Amino acid sequence: MSSGKILIAEDEMVLRFLISETLEEEGFDIDEAEDGKLAMDNLRYNEYDLIILDYMMPEATGIEVCEWLRAEAGANSQKPVILLTAKAEEKDRQRAMQAGVSMFISKPFSPVELAESVRRLAAGGQP
Repeated sequence: MSSGKILIAEDEMVLRFLISETLEEEGFDIDEAEDGKLAMDNLRYNEYDLIILDYMMPEATGIEVCEWLRAEAGANSQKPVILLTAKAEEKDRQRAMQAGVSMFISKPFSPVELAESVRRLAAGGQP
């Protein structure tokens, strides 16, 4: 039984693999994108329960993807978005929140903690 469908947009292959493996073990169905443009393509044509975006990606940043997503009238426009970032400054956090990010997770992070946050948000809970 699937716990839900998640898009992971992360340009670091090893980290993307780690997140995918962790969430698949939790029962989630995973799609992956290695850059912002591919993330937008996935969001345009598929419906997700939750989206995980890396801040710094080629083609479009996680913030730009989230801004585009929130402006779209598509099936995913109101879905929870987790932003992964090594940029932990307050101005980055504020920009993320203005873009409509639901939750901000700083790298490095624990995959187990990420999985707990994903479960909570995918179930409609608070970050």
